[in-house]
Amino acid sequence: MSRSKKSSNDTGSRVRQPSPLTRTDPQRRVSPANSSTPGSPERPKGPLSVIIDTREAIKVNNANLTELKNACDDALKRYLSHPDLFKQIYLHTDIRLALGWLSVFVAAGTAFYGYKFEFEDSKPVVWVGLILYVILTALQTLYSYLIEGNIVFVGKRKTFSKRIITDRITVSSTTEPASPNKPPAYQLSLNYVRSTSSGKSLLGKGKTRGSKGYNAFFDEQGTLDQERFERWVGELVEDAMEGKSV
Repeated sequence: MSRSKKSSNDTGSRVRQPSPLTRTDPQRRVSPANSSTPGSPERPKGPLSVIIDTREAIKVNNANLTELKNACDDALKRYLSHPDLFKQIYLHTDIRLALGWLSVFVAAGTAFYGYKFEFEDSKPVVWVGLILYVILTALQTLYSYLIEGNIVFVGKRKTFSKRIITDRITVSSTTEPASPNKPPAYQLSLNYVRSTSSGKSLLGKGKTRGSKGYNAFFDEQGTLDQERFERWVGELVEDAMEGKSV
């Protein structure tokens, strides 16, 4: 009987060892998916993790800086508007088009009214139409220079991870003129904001800038190396997503 009790006590006091699946290893890296660091689920996918299978060849005149810049702008917009990245916002374009079409309608209506009626009778309406046309054209020009400026891409996306997170990115581009020591370069400025609660709660922001000579992306025939260009753009975007400010 005494042996039976002793055996029972030993069994009851035995400490259960953790299984290999639950044992904590201090050297084991925590998966980004389970971390609260910038690699957490609340940090959306960056451009460098997107795989693009097919691309159309882009070829321009190397001697034309306008063509070089436009080609880079178009490649950037196609890259960042990938379905896994951002949805392009056309607000600036829509406003400029609306002002432009309004000015066209005013001019057409004024011309038609002046054609249908005698010159002296139509003068007041023609003057009003002319003034409206000048105002609308001036507003369109001022909007392009003062508000839109050098912005070539505005993107937005929403992700869901316990809450709705909104990312917004604004990209501006310019051409740096050539100097004795360097060729003309393509310069980008990026502003990135991550927020939730309809923009009321700021989760992160970043602002980065970078420039690279056009000769780094275009060969002697004027063909754009899109993979190299996209990698450079993706690095700038991910720097901004990580909160860097340059």
